[in-house]
Amino acid sequence: MDNKQLWDSVLVEIETGVSKANFSTWFKNTRIVKQDGGTVVVGVPNEFVKEWLSSKYDRLLLKTLRDISEGVRGIEYAVVSLSSKGTEKPVLPTNNQSTYAPELPLNDLYINREDNLNPRYTFENMVIGSFNELAHAASQAVTKHPGHAYNPLFIHGGTGLGKTHIAQAIGNHIKNSKTGKKIYYITSEKFAIDYINSINDRRMNEFKEKYRKYDVFIMDDIQFLAGKDKSQEELFHLFNALYENNKQIIFTSDKHPNYIHGLEERLKSRFGAGMIVDIITPEYESRMAIIRHKLNSSNFSLGNEIVSFIAESIECSVREMEGVINSIICQSRFKNRELSLNEIKLLIKNNIIPKKTASIKDVIRVVSEFYNIEESNLFEKTRKKEIVKPRQIAMYILREDFNVSYPTIGEKFGGRDHTTVIHSCDKVKNSIKTNAALTDELEQIRALL
Repeated sequence: MDNKQLWDSVLVEIETGVSKANFSTWFKNTRIVKQDGGTVVVGVPNEFVKEWLSSKYDRLLLKTLRDISEGVRGIEYAVVSLSSKGTEKPVLPTNNQSTYAPELPLNDLYINREDNLNPRYTFENMVIGSFNELAHAASQAVTKHPGHAYNPLFIHGGTGLGKTHIAQAIGNHIKNSKTGKKIYYITSEKFAIDYINSINDRRMNEFKEKYRKYDVFIMDDIQFLAGKDKSQEELFHLFNALYENNKQIIFTSDKHPNYIHGLEERLKSRFGAGMIVDIITPEYESRMAIIRHKLNSSNFSLGNEIVSFIAESIECSVREMEGVINSIICQSRFKNRELSLNEIKLLIKNNIIPKKTASIKDVIRVVSEFYNIEESNLFEKTRKKEIVKPRQIAMYILREDFNVSYPTIGEKFGGRDHTTVIHSCDKVKNSIKTNAALTDELEQIRALL
């Protein structure tokens, strides 16, 4: 590989494991300047990025480089400026010291090839609140009695809420308990790719044996197997083999298995035989706790007003919240001072999707007026078509546009169960694929909001 190909491959791997804000902040303007005798010199835009990468991401970068190119032995960072001709001019280190690490315990610090577990995902660095307490309690039971308590364990929730964290924390806890149990984590997408490759390479027996040897099997983002019939069939047989031998099985998804369209009924039935728990959007108090936990772990502090502002501004994703905090820490240390509230507002504006400010009451009012019905009609327990459709659309907009949790929507609409809300949202989502008139109505309602 040339320098660009190698670094592009590294960035592809790095991007999947860090938040969008972190990736943009630390890796956007980096490149490989040269390779010399096994040492890779990475060009960075300034001294602060150089210091941050060398202290926070050095071992991850080195391990990723080694995974892609076995000849890499060390890594250096050089500030790269532009010459008067507009070409890159690296300011190379003067001490000639490389980060050689032939004996670094990389597998103890970063993703282990044997089990794919990220050791940073532990119960100790997880904030527990009402949004994830049931999932946490179930996971604790699994760690004490793997294969017997809640098998399978199915965790579902929105993007960036911590499903992968809690699933891998189970694996890391069992791994570190020195029980000798074999653990394996994989995404459903990689499982499907491995299955296809095994068919093409005529090594199906090897594929089957590979996954049946584990005591704890964790599959992330099961929803991506929807519609992949052959991969689902293989997972079905794998599930049966593991389950019959009391092996612990853990799945995560962005929604309840009953509402994953294109997923076989026999798989849904097996998922439901264990424990299904959800992680919802954290409420304000939990978001405050998450921010303070992140700040404490980074040995950094922010005023109560700023912490409160961040908690109010970022409602949907813990991952985005952590990325914004990292950006604040970066900017503060770079400028060697505390950022003002206005500076942080600008930073948040640039790093996250702007939040729509309409309230639940506003959505209900606009939908009611659009369909010329009374607001109170939306809360009635009736199956009249002229009421059911506006109610489902109101629920759909609240979920899709404002990321209101299913339980909260159900509560606002007369105490309905969250599964009813999921059904309503899915029905609208499927209808707009073929109903152009409904799509136009949604656009008009959104314009009014």
